[in-house]
Amino acid sequence: MNLRVLATLLLACSVACGGSDAGAPGGGGGVGGTGGSAGASGSGGTFVPPADSYTVKWGPVMVPSGKEDTQCVVKRLGNAGPISIHEIHNALGATSHHFIVYRVDDTEERPDPYPCTPFTDTFNDPPLIITQRADDRLTLPDGVAYSIEPNQMIRLELHYVNVSADSQMAEATSTFIPIPPEEVEHEADVMFMGDTIFTIPENSEFTLGPSFIQVPSRFNGVNYFAITGHEHKRGTGVYVEVAQSEGSAGTPVYDVPNFQWDEPLTVTHDPPFTVPDGGGFRVTCDWNNRSDKTVGFGTSVNDEMCFFWAYYFPSRGPLVCANGLFPCN
Repeated sequence: MNLRVLATLLLACSVACGGSDAGAPGGGGGVGGTGGSAGASGSGGTFVPPADSYTVKWGPVMVPSGKEDTQCVVKRLGNAGPISIHEIHNALGATSHHFIVYRVDDTEERPDPYPCTPFTDTFNDPPLIITQRADDRLTLPDGVAYSIEPNQMIRLELHYVNVSADSQMAEATSTFIPIPPEEVEHEADVMFMGDTIFTIPENSEFTLGPSFIQVPSRFNGVNYFAITGHEHKRGTGVYVEVAQSEGSAGTPVYDVPNFQWDEPLTVTHDPPFTVPDGGGFRVTCDWNNRSDKTVGFGTSVNDEMCFFWAYYFPSRGPLVCANGLFPCN
């Protein structure tokens, strides 16, 4: 198996395979608050789509008790001409856990949910938004947007798990909210980074890091406006700093008290932050392993992950990398 295929498969599970299983507490639910200069995304209340918005939907599909799967649909957004998307609002049903929205080049719709391999388009069609919360809103900074072509095809990828004793409905919607094209100055994009070198001892709390990840020079000067941490069911915290080097003092950019692995907050920064030229991110992950077995990185729901993703502008392309698996380049 070549490195690109392996990277795609392992990274996939960091978002869509590992969040929950039928024997663990399921995801879904809360809405984040705000605090200080960096706030947590989430809309609160009842979301009413604006008249000029576009909405695509996954499902609904009835999910039996104990069932877990990842399925996709491909649908037209319905825009006759080019549009500039400044905000995306995602809403997930009771069994939903992770929801990923892609801008893709497919030519035919596939409206019925079908089994799919998570994150298969990571290198060619990076996601526009990755949602881990029941109600999630990503608002881009002023003058920043995603460019959407006429009759754009959208791929919706849903990881669902029903931990209840009864059948439940799985469904999700994604609403695209545009701004006038003359207001757009920059295109947004996504980075995905983390660490895969760790072993968590049995019946113990464990901390990995800080692990330094150097950002390639082509991203010098870009602005990061939102960041989200990711672990599996033993995760108790993700902490991210920016620093000039592995040993230099760092500045926190993701530090969420009472971190919830199944509903991790997306922290927004206004104004956006930057990474020093030649510098990078330092990530620290905490876990509490109550089992009698050691746990390491892997694709199973019984394994663990230490990742984060960041939204930034102006676009220099997507970045996917992880210590111990595949380098940043």
